[in-house]
Amino acid sequence: MTETVHIYCDESCHLENDGMKAMVLGALWCPAGHRKRMSRKIKALKAAHGLADNFEIKWVKVSPAKLPFYVALLDLFFDEVMLCFRGLVVPDKQFLDHGRFTQNHDEFYYKQWYTLLNRLINPEKRYRIFLDTKDTQGRRKVAKLRDVLCNANYDFDRSIIESIEQVQSHDVPLLQLADLLIGALSYVHRGLHGSPAKQALVAHVRRRSGLTLEQSSLWRAEKFNLLVWRAQS
Repeated sequence: MTETVHIYCDESCHLENDGMKAMVLGALWCPAGHRKRMSRKIKALKAAHGLADNFEIKWVKVSPAKLPFYVALLDLFFDEVMLCFRGLVVPDKQFLDHGRFTQNHDEFYYKQWYTLLNRLINPEKRYRIFLDTKDTQGRRKVAKLRDVLCNANYDFDRSIIESIEQVQSHDVPLLQLADLLIGALSYVHRGLHGSPAKQALVAHVRRRSGLTLEQSSLWRAEKFNLLVWRAQS
């Protein structure tokens, strides 16, 4: 039987004129057959730290009081062989020169999602991709992204990329975990230092991943793969 893989995608500061320096895209993936077990593990961690089942994991909610929970959650990610992550960072959007490449920011955005996701696609497997619902353009974005990935993988019958779906992050624990990881990357690349709890989580990701988070990982890295995008000179 062909294995199905679930990929959970989130993004931070991806709009062209949002006043934010760095754009971050991230994808957490897990074999479909292990998804419920991972969700149960996250639920158990919440209970162990006195949090309600419906507590939503979000980078913006990181606080000193909940730091032990978030550290334990990161350890769950790094210790669990069925979970992997790939992130892509555009460090400074103000240096993008779309005119030089005859593109607009929207086209650049889809190119980066292609760069992030296409490396994960094995034509011998099947994929369901989940995007956090963020704006009214979601349906168009989903259709465009699926077209790009299917065409790149000669998946003309849409059997490899089975679906790309919008979901509400508060219903999907693994999407929330993706939010936490891209939050750490965004914090680093935006040069922020204001929260000791967030600084502690960034330091923990650095220790566990063996990366500075400021430079790309090895291309072949599987557990925590990072591409820090650099403009062509």
